Amino acid sequence: MRTVSLLAILPLAACAIASDIPSPAPEVPAAYRATADGRAIWPAAAWWRGFGSAELDRLIAAAREANFDIHAAVARVRQADAQLTAAGAPLLPSVSLGGSGQWSQSSLRRVSGQLARTTTTETRSFSTSPSVSWELDLWGRVAAGRESAAASALASRFDQEAVALSVVTAVASTWFQALALQDRVAVAHRNLTDAEMILRAIQARESAGTASALDVAQQAALVAGVRANIPGLQSQLEQQLTALGLLTGRPPSAVTVRPGTLDALRLPEIAPGLPSALLARRPDVAGAEALLAAASANIKVARAAFFPRVSLSGSAGWQSLVLGNLFGPGSLFANVALSGTQAVFDNGALSAQVELDRGRYDELLANYQKSVVQAFTDVENGVRGYDYATEQERLTVEAVRVAQLAADIASEQVRAGTSDVVRALQAQTTLFQDLDSLAQVRLARFQALLSLYKAMGGGWSRDDVAAPEVRLFQGVL
Repeated sequence: MRTVSLLAILPLAACAIASDIPSPAPEVPAAYRATADGRAIWPAAAWWRGFGSAELDRLIAAAREANFDIHAAVARVRQADAQLTAAGAPLLPSVSLGGSGQWSQSSLRRVSGQLARTTTTETRSFSTSPSVSWELDLWGRVAAGRESAAASALASRFDQEAVALSVVTAVASTWFQALALQDRVAVAHRNLTDAEMILRAIQARESAGTASALDVAQQAALVAGVRANIPGLQSQLEQQLTALGLLTGRPPSAVTVRPGTLDALRLPEIAPGLPSALLARRPDVAGAEALLAAASANIKVARAAFFPRVSLSGSAGWQSLVLGNLFGPGSLFANVALSGTQAVFDNGALSAQVELDRGRYDELLANYQKSVVQAFTDVENGVRGYDYATEQERLTVEAVRVAQLAADIASEQVRAGTSDVVRALQAQTTLFQDLDSLAQVRLARFQALLSLYKAMGGGWSRDDVAAPEVRLFQGVL
């Protein structure tokens, strides 16, 4: 009768454990505001090669091999896999083997009249027995624990991919900044050469009596200002090169970087397509979903704790007083036991654990929904940022062209003595500022494209991850 009652409550218990855990339902827009054509050009796995820089390829390869953050992420994957193995172990019986051997000897002296007799008694016993124990997972507590561990192991893999993407983009960003600073240093040296040339022309005019000491002093001040700007740029350049050392896992003294320029790099084409395809390409979103699945499984574990824990154990073996007869038929023994425990009064501990896991689930649900919205926001900002940076670079190039023309005309007039020095100073200052701005605007365009690559997942895809078996929420992605 008790067996019938137990079988009757099994389906009801399973429903109670797995019910009312909501699946996330992210809101996915039909199209991006920044681009509505739906054209998709997704990044390749080695997307950084599209910039056409062998030096960048070398630095990223070094970072992927030796970066400390990547190594730490790989170690976290190993830890999660070990936890998964430990969580799944109780699903199968555990077997242990024991053995013992005992020997004892006692002597008894008896005195009868004038005679004394000593009697010696020797006892030996030998036994060996394997034993098996197994928790009958009637309510799915152990299975849910393994499901949680599997989801956590999957999340660790997604985290590793997210860390790798951040490291790669950090290397590219730092390298672009170094190239931009090299361009700005080159512009500053060029500007210094031009300013010094005009200063010599004004000094010659002063000697001829056609320019004043004030004219010379004003041009000399411009030369000094341009020269004073160079050490600051060189300091920033060295800091970027030092940062590359940390990213590639090497001390700064071991980093060697060949000089270059942003002008020599390509800007590969990229397009985000439709928002519905983005979520499967963002490792951070996939990681947030996996953590949510782990939290859901933890709720099942907490609810299953309300039901009895039933264990089956058994042992068998051989026991004999003579070692030679240990494995004989008459020495065999065996026993089997079924036990169960049920919490009767725990002062609310089990209910509190369920509420704790529900609160954790709700927290992770909010984090997951935020990561989804953040993914769409990153793409919107990346597309807009790249478009505006492209337009700004076009306008700055035109400004440099006009400023260069004005500076050339003013310089010729200064040499010919037909122009006011103040106008020449103004033309030079405008040109120098526009040239320096162009180097910074070009960097901003590269950085914007880099941000878009990262926003689109950097060539990553959920299908590329070899993960442990785990049932995630169906219909989310």
